[in-house]
Amino acid sequence: MKAIGYFATGPPDVLTDIEVATPLAGPRDLLVAVRAVSVNPVDTKVRRRKTPPAGQPWVLGYDAAGVVEAVGADVTLFKPGDEVFYAGTSGRPGTNAEYHAVDERLVGPKPRSLSFADAAALPLTSVTAWELLFDRMRIPRNHGGAPETLLVLAGAGGVGSILIQLARALTNLTVIGTASRPETAAWVRQMGAHHVVNHHRPIPEAVRECGIACVDYLAALTTTPGRMAELAEIAAPQSTVGFIDDVDEGVSAFKSKSITMCWEFMFTRSVFETPDMAAQHAILVEVSRLIDAGTLRTTATTNAGSIDAQNLRSVHALVESGGSIGKTVLAGFSRSSHE
Repeated sequence: MKAIGYFATGPPDVLTDIEVATPLAGPRDLLVAVRAVSVNPVDTKVRRRKTPPAGQPWVLGYDAAGVVEAVGADVTLFKPGDEVFYAGTSGRPGTNAEYHAVDERLVGPKPRSLSFADAAALPLTSVTAWELLFDRMRIPRNHGGAPETLLVLAGAGGVGSILIQLARALTNLTVIGTASRPETAAWVRQMGAHHVVNHHRPIPEAVRECGIACVDYLAALTTTPGRMAELAEIAAPQSTVGFIDDVDEGVSAFKSKSITMCWEFMFTRSVFETPDMAAQHAILVEVSRLIDAGTLRTTATTNAGSIDAQNLRSVHALVESGGSIGKTVLAGFSRSSHE
């Protein structure tokens, strides 16, 4: 089957078109005919850091939307012909291939109202945002208590775009998103943020200009060296700060306010095969329902063409530039057997 992989770590140019064997579905696996994929920052990090086995290519890709081709002996959630979307896991070959094997507990039904391309933009960021909000930061859903606030750093990125939507749809929080360009600020407003502030300014100063003295929850989707003191300043006493990125500086500034810190890594459940691994299936079922109900919208902004090495190189470079808005998707394989 056609796939895109790399034989050695490096810049986007290491990605190449290859032919590899079609995977076999394990007992809990679905074999999915991939129709569309998207690219996340984790794809670029793995390409730079993960050395493939000697002489063997590594196939990247996490997000995918496609059609179930075959199922393993113990599968109960799906059947051949079902349209699905999912984000896979970090320990198996990726979705940049015509066919992909994935554990059914990580898969959801594709939203009926979306194309494969628009659906492929959503799984990894939706699971990440949902887990960060409700599992890690433990933000109450639709509570009627005292007004509280959520600050989302990098609101125009893939995770920020869906996290803001989820917070607006499923909580009573006042949502502040950060963006630095007119077009990204406009996008963050479209996603539903009540306020947009420029993260190139001192964060506390920018937030206070919105009439907000401090925030109860802070989703630090990117971490800029030297800004921990700013985050501690704008976070309320006994607030919660959630990270998805690495933090390379001290966080002792959080101590005096008894700030709770947590991390979200969406591959934790699959890598460790936790007892609640199927929670990701449940999340994607709910996201799919909310999309079809018109409560959420896709975060796809650009279709970069067919799934091949040339196009993936361009998208990897765009993601690494930090200039993308929402998600870039790719759809279809040229001369593919299932197009």
